[in-house]
Amino acid sequence: MEEKFDAAIVGGGPAGISAACILAKRGAKVIVIERGEYPGAKNMFGGVLYGRALGRIIPDYAQKNCPIERNIVESRVSYLSEEGSISFSYRDQAFFEKLQNNAFTVGRAKFDRWFADQAKGFGALLVCSTVVTDLMKDGAGRVIGVKTDRAEGEVRAKVVLLADGVNSPLAAKTGFRPEARPGQIALAVKELIGLPEEVIDERFGVSGANGVTNEILGSVTGGMNGVAFVYTNRRSVSIGIGANLADLARQRVRPYEMLERLKLHPAIEPLIKDGKPLEYLAHWVPEGGYDSVPKLFGDGFLIAGDSAMLFNALHREGSNLAMTSGRLAAETILEALGKGDLSSATLKGYSERMKESFVLKDLKTYRRFSSLLETHGELFSTLPKGASEALRQILTVDETPKKARRQTAWEALRGRVGLFRLLRLVFDAWRAV
Repeated sequence: MEEKFDAAIVGGGPAGISAACILAKRGAKVIVIERGEYPGAKNMFGGVLYGRALGRIIPDYAQKNCPIERNIVESRVSYLSEEGSISFSYRDQAFFEKLQNNAFTVGRAKFDRWFADQAKGFGALLVCSTVVTDLMKDGAGRVIGVKTDRAEGEVRAKVVLLADGVNSPLAAKTGFRPEARPGQIALAVKELIGLPEEVIDERFGVSGANGVTNEILGSVTGGMNGVAFVYTNRRSVSIGIGANLADLARQRVRPYEMLERLKLHPAIEPLIKDGKPLEYLAHWVPEGGYDSVPKLFGDGFLIAGDSAMLFNALHREGSNLAMTSGRLAAETILEALGKGDLSSATLKGYSERMKESFVLKDLKTYRRFSSLLETHGELFSTLPKGASEALRQILTVDETPKKARRQTAWEALRGRVGLFRLLRLVFDAWRAV
């Protein structure tokens, strides 16, 4: 390609397309290079997007028929032992009305194609089924474009935005960030279970295109550092589970085996009973936290989204961080284009914008959370069973005095975990969150 662009964006996910929309709306000449047959073909996530982040890119997204599945009105957190479930849920009328679409579920295949269509409508060029194999640099080492696997596939650009995911093939080759370690990555698998809309409404206690999310911790990951989830879509339920890649390799566990066990849990099976499997997906998730975020800029390039290891493991947020980072990257690029200076001295403004945003502030706040999960394996092994046994004792009604019941419950919990370990867990959790 002899044509030169103002910006070349590698990756057609939320971060890359967010940047493309902002840049194209302001008249910049933009190309987005996506390795999938279409945006969303190679992408997977749990299924939740956030209206505020998307609205900063496309304010009238609902009017433009964004493919929203369900507006989330209730959030649940469940802690599972092998047979029991301890759950907390929050439902607020505000999420039905003034905070509608605060969070909502989508399918990536539909959403990413819709989002890319918005960028194309603003004037961005989208090239699919194309892999970026390397960065082009001038004699001074400044990035001046990308090389692709197409014949005569060099694309020259004033600046390159890398937004091609945590398993970016450019990571090791170009050195734009250290190659992610297995302990900083989770491997998640997800299945879509088809169910009639009215059945989902009944089982989750919702109606009118409203929905529920359920984040799940405990023994479902077989003692490994991980999390599971169940999200409602219009006519399907997303069910998934993931664990730390290092733990999976060490225990030689197949992710689909974890998913099958999760589907058979007595707290989960009734939610998906008689459902029809529709789709199975897998994805790497960056969970290294604040300390794994690389330098976000250099001469002629920026990094956004999962490529920059932007994921809030505690709140399970990633798409809003990706869209926000893409938007801030685009704002920085526009400023640099206006100055005619695409060096790191100007692109440094992206890092400064990120530091002032909720993205890096939240990651910094929870920078100890990843190590909490790594060092307290009892959260996924002995504690779920101990907590379940303790609550079973408290809730069993017979002729045993309540004081004796409380003592038995405490002994069950302490016997599983140990007093010192419990105290240490409470202290470390307080520091982490």
